[in-house]
Amino acid sequence: MAELHLDPAQTALVVIDLQKGIAAMPCAPYPAEAVIERSALLAETFRAAGSLVVLVNVHTTDGRDMLRPVTDEPPRAGAWERPADWAELVPELRVAPVDHLITKRQWGAFFGTDLDLQLRRRGIDTIVLCGIATHIGVETTAREAYQHGYQQVFAEDAMTAMEAAQHANSCKYIFPRIGRLRQTDVIVAALRGERAR
Repeated sequence: MAELHLDPAQTALVVIDLQKGIAAMPCAPYPAEAVIERSALLAETFRAAGSLVVLVNVHTTDGRDMLRPVTDEPPRAGAWERPADWAELVPELRVAPVDHLITKRQWGAFFGTDLDLQLRRRGIDTIVLCGIATHIGVETTAREAYQHGYQQVFAEDAMTAMEAAQHANSCKYIFPRIGRLRQTDVIVAALRGERAR
């Protein structure tokens, strides 16, 4: 595995759906608390390096602006009836004025948002991805980023799914084909210009 080098001026952190309602769900292989802690460390490190931090949540008021495909597994009854704070970002992320906030209406963070525009205007060509869920929001955003031509690094221990097998599938079969899979400490060291221990 090649040593990771990251240019703070050309690298952004994109944190997917670390919001109260999603973080409260059962997660595997990592508990949500561990993912939040590692993602918060990444966000703090990126801000200190002068790099862009993008915090993404998914939200709807009444469900009418969400996608409604015909599926074999329909939405659960009352899926749009959620607590008022369901879409609020977890406080551990310590949202900063310099962060870019995005609200999406589907799985991926690019479609229907200004994410690509904001990254390109800042000269960013590499994104580091983390969040919940690995196989849904993170993977969909990763596939979109790949099609937009971005270099990608996946913080494997700063993302999780509902089941360990879902996380493992993305990390084994998808992410290595469209980017580089690394641990949080390696990414932090690379952004600081250090070697991971």
